[in-house]
Amino acid sequence: MFEKNLKLAYLLDFYGDVLSERTRDMLTMYYCDDLSLAEIADGEGISRQGVRHIIKKGEEQLKGFEDGLGL
Repeated sequence: MFEKNLKLAYLLDFYGDVLSERTRDMLTMYYCDDLSLAEIADGEGISRQGVRHIIKKGEEQLKGFEDGLGL
């Protein structure tokens, strides 16, 4: 199992507005609201694997923004 990276929560605060609404919402639920993948999946009506995929994709986008822009 992977640990939550607090740097990603910071990047979400900074670059979150450029993500899609769904990705931003799931990352917020995961990092800021401290919900588990299962809790998010139940609320969204998708599988845990689907939530994990969206979160990982969002994390990669946030890291890309930081690497490219470095704000």
